[in-house]
Amino acid sequence: MSAEPELAGRHALVTGAARGIGAAVVEALAAQGARVLATDADEAGVKALADRCGARVTARALDVTDAAAVERAFEETEHSAGALDIVVNVAGILRGAAVVDLDDADWAAVFAVNTNGVFHVSRAAARRMTARGAGSIVTVASNAAGIPRSGMAAYAASKAASVMFTKCLGLEVAPYGVRCNTVSPGSTLTDMQRAMWERSPGGEVAGQRAVIEGDLASYRTGIPLGRIAEPSDVADAVAFLVSDRARHITLHDLYVDGGATLRA
Repeated sequence: MSAEPELAGRHALVTGAARGIGAAVVEALAAQGARVLATDADEAGVKALADRCGARVTARALDVTDAAAVERAFEETEHSAGALDIVVNVAGILRGAAVVDLDDADWAAVFAVNTNGVFHVSRAAARRMTARGAGSIVTVASNAAGIPRSGMAAYAASKAASVMFTKCLGLEVAPYGVRCNTVSPGSTLTDMQRAMWERSPGGEVAGQRAVIEGDLASYRTGIPLGRIAEPSDVADAVAFLVSDRARHITLHDLYVDGGATLRA
């Protein structure tokens, strides 16, 4: 007799789910038996994902920068579908520029999604999970949170803030049986990554090669494992951390970057 899927009976919410890592996380959780609410500011994109995934996945438009909208999403979801056991923060944006060229609007936009959004969603989740005495929150951050990157100050700073926020939250909610962890990917084959390569000489092929080989001039190491991550590599790490196999893991930052930062 086949074993029951690992996350059967669990109810999850994932932000930034329309594409890339967020979509892969939705697919991974659903494959393990969870019912997943896939959310994104891109309503058409997240609905298309739900259509592909089948009955275990439902879609909802959600702007994580809107605290009131986040609270409504949690209230309505838990009222109609039941308590959320798993919440995964994936929504994120990148505005790259040297600090002296970075304008106020881009700085604010990056923090609004990458940091404030994580705060809004995690706070809403923690309020409910602590009352029930169980739950798991995972924030998808970036290895840029742990090592300086030229032209990525806003992104790196916003991700570093979300990592420390998630750890502090994890410390506060641990006595209530709630676990909080982060997953920090390196370069991953997503639309965000490809957009960066498109702006570089040589396009995607040259961009991939440069990431894998590293660039001494920009103080960037390569990837020791010699490959760019797939979104599913990151999603598998998330699926592990929300599972019972990780029941004694909290306040942890799991790097999924092929060794690129040498875990600096």
